[in-house]
Amino acid sequence: MAGFERRSRVADRIRVVLSERLQKGLRDPRLGFVTITDVRVTGDLQNASVFYTVYGTDEERAGTAAALKAATGMLRSEVGRKLNTRLTPTLEFIADALPEEASHLTELLREARERDAAVQSLAAGAHYAGDEDPYKHDEDEDEEADSDEEK
Repeated sequence: MAGFERRSRVADRIRVVLSERLQKGLRDPRLGFVTITDVRVTGDLQNASVFYTVYGTDEERAGTAAALKAATGMLRSEVGRKLNTRLTPTLEFIADALPEEASHLTELLREARERDAAVQSLAAGAHYAGDEDPYKHDEDEDEEADSDEEK
């Protein structure tokens, strides 16, 4: 359990260091508005996967990915200086698919609401095909039994 806590602390520290550095900006005009969403560190603390999102168009996302790839060495050096560990983990920048997945889920929920509304409007004018309550109840059996006894 101590290993997990250490990995978590290192991942949080890397996220903070990278966020602060990216907030100051890089000397790369391709870099867009980047948000570091998550950092996952391997158990041996030698590799870190950095998940990020970019606000903007597909071209801006591609430019930002190229800018981060070009700046990986400099960013790793900065992480190494501020992390105070024996080894500095390698950094792998991965575009986070969270915004696309969220917009897809939002679209699916909207579609489900529209279908529910359509079904509800159809059900509003619907009538029973037979009796309203097609099931026999105990009172019905008692009435049938009484009528059979009278005969």
